[in-house]
Amino acid sequence: MSILNVEHLSHGFGDRAIFNDVSFRLLKGEHIGLVGANGEGKSTFMNIITGSLTPDEGKIEWAKDIRIGYLDQHTVLEKGMNIADVLKSAFSYLFELEEKMNEICDKMGEASEAELETMMEELGTIQTTLTLHDFYVIDAKVEEVARALGLLDLGLDKDVTDLSGGQRTKVLLGKLLLEKPDILLLDEPTNYLDVEHIEWLKRYLNDYENAFILISHDIPFLNSVINLIYHMDNQELNRYVGDYDKFQEVYAMKKAQLEAAYNRQQQEIADLKDFVARNKARVSTRNMAMSRQKKLDKMDKIQLAQEKPKPEFHFKTARTPGRYIFETTDLIIGYEKALSSPLNLRMERREKLVLTGANGIGKSTLLKSILGLIQPLSGKVVLGDYLEIGYFEQEMPKGIETSCLEEIWQEFPYFSQYEVRSALAKCGLTTKHIESKVKVLSGGEQAKVRLCKLINRETNILVLDEPTNHLDTDAKDELKRALKDYKGSILMVCHEPEFYESLATNVWDCSQWTTRL
Repeated sequence: MSILNVEHLSHGFGDRAIFNDVSFRLLKGEHIGLVGANGEGKSTFMNIITGSLTPDEGKIEWAKDIRIGYLDQHTVLEKGMNIADVLKSAFSYLFELEEKMNEICDKMGEASEAELETMMEELGTIQTTLTLHDFYVIDAKVEEVARALGLLDLGLDKDVTDLSGGQRTKVLLGKLLLEKPDILLLDEPTNYLDVEHIEWLKRYLNDYENAFILISHDIPFLNSVINLIYHMDNQELNRYVGDYDKFQEVYAMKKAQLEAAYNRQQQEIADLKDFVARNKARVSTRNMAMSRQKKLDKMDKIQLAQEKPKPEFHFKTARTPGRYIFETTDLIIGYEKALSSPLNLRMERREKLVLTGANGIGKSTLLKSILGLIQPLSGKVVLGDYLEIGYFEQEMPKGIETSCLEEIWQEFPYFSQYEVRSALAKCGLTTKHIESKVKVLSGGEQAKVRLCKLINRETNILVLDEPTNHLDTDAKDELKRALKDYKGSILMVCHEPEFYESLATNVWDCSQWTTRL
């Protein structure tokens, strides 16, 4: 049974085409991985099928009475709402029914006998719906999901704008699970999630009977939960049966076959052109030359897709710092409440340290406390001598209005326009991306803009907070290579063992000193 039909979809931003005549069909029970390089339009596709964005052309048709749950990487949670409010908003349609029921009850006193009968019927229907959807045990259900996702420990009255990236993702995920939709649309759900909850989500999706569409650059996670791949590339959407590894195998074979056919055709074209050029002037061979020319004109020429620019990251190294990068004495980090026991930590030159542990236990807070961006509750941090620090934050500031060009120019005002464009191009961004506003770029493209700032400044210590979030496979592989080659020190928060294991000299498990477990 078809849940969603997309026919002849075309869409673009300005003169930048994203899709061209794309068709797609989602069947009951399909577990789909939507893959493609950063900026190919995966999140745009999700926004179109959910109705958040109107396509330039095409038809989107959902089956009747289908309830959709969408986890969006760019969802903004409003200040003033607490965790319980967001989780309970999953049942907003039931609260609306309750309100309708109360309105009917208020009108009953003045109703005629015929009206009363109609009202009683409607009340009965509403009552049945509320009972069927567990309306009278909502608080217990909210508590159950909050406990499973580790949100109960934070306190359900906590303001959502005070949460870390991972905690926000968990809240949105919890809301989605409480909604019990007929189809799940998940855009990078593992970003900011710790290993424990990625495993939990993996188990949940493996047991999930309904259909889902999942965007993810976390290949081991993707392989463990999907059975179909849709590949978004060069304005097309192509279907592959199997997991990501199987897709890569078939895609590589198709690409090789197309290139071989292209080369054969190019040789044939060259031979035909040569024959026409040599024979069109002679009366005896003119007809044969004209025949060859007609064949050339009618030929359906094979087009090879333009190769995507692959990012190249080369970190510049500043002068050698002192022996110690930083040292902490009885450092207690936190905001109103302590997030850690007293910390006595030390990092030496050339070390590559990775911080791991569950969301919300203070990994990002520790980085900011070491850098002096926030004040610790007590204790002190002493930074080493001659440090040149490069800091990569989890997210870009909200409401940013600059273009990519302006972002780099603000950082490096002495760069010529050619140097700015060249720097962004080396990070895998095309001309159209470079001239776009940062806020319209995908999460992965925004991350490449921030990495561009980092690689063009001389540093001897890189402080990286979840640098792999949103990056596509090529960019992740290149970043890993560049960090291995980097001659300076690295202090990094990361939740992907396959990314950091081969480059880390030491892994610190932050759950050993947090007060939040």
